[in-house]
Amino acid sequence: MHPNPNFRHVSRARNLTFARERGFGTLSVAVEGEVVSSHIPFRVDESGTWVEMHLARSNPILRHPSRAVLMVTGPDAYISPDWYGVVDQVPTWNYVAVHLRGALSVLPATALRPHLERVSEHFEATLDKPAWTLGKMTPDVLTRMERMIVPVRLEIEDVQGTWKLGQNKDDDVRHAAAAAVGGSHGMEQVELGALMSSPPPQERI
Repeated sequence: MHPNPNFRHVSRARNLTFARERGFGTLSVAVEGEVVSSHIPFRVDESGTWVEMHLARSNPILRHPSRAVLMVTGPDAYISPDWYGVVDQVPTWNYVAVHLRGALSVLPATALRPHLERVSEHFEATLDKPAWTLGKMTPDVLTRMERMIVPVRLEIEDVQGTWKLGQNKDDDVRHAAAAAVGGSHGMEQVELGALMSSPPPQERI
């Protein structure tokens, strides 16, 4: 997390909402002196107290469940000094990132099917089409595929977010850079430019 407090005044609730809507992140744990990471989809529960996800049965994280961090990143982009419209600026990178920390545990096999139903329902609801369900699969095929994955849960003990959107700049300078970012090539640049134009308010964490 960036140490500048200007970038860290977003509430726990807003950071959790960001993570919940993003739904994809990097899970990292220490395994026998090495850091092991997996890039996985996840679902944050409605109360914001835990995260559910699943891992391939061969994933080494399953052999050493312990404290973990789930890193969720949002739009990011390079910021050219030219875009500020003032002198003596330096290049930087603006971005949004949220870290969820806590104890990771392996759930029993009986928890897998309900987990898959909740996760697929969560993401299918974001699409403009009739929802896909597990019921559309051939039962024995579904059972075989379920043997390949294991459900896990992260109990959320700490939420940290960095929203580095140029809040350390004057409004007119930040808005000039935001307009340039928003006009750049790429979907994330457009989204980042919009965030920079109206950065998160100074919230009580």
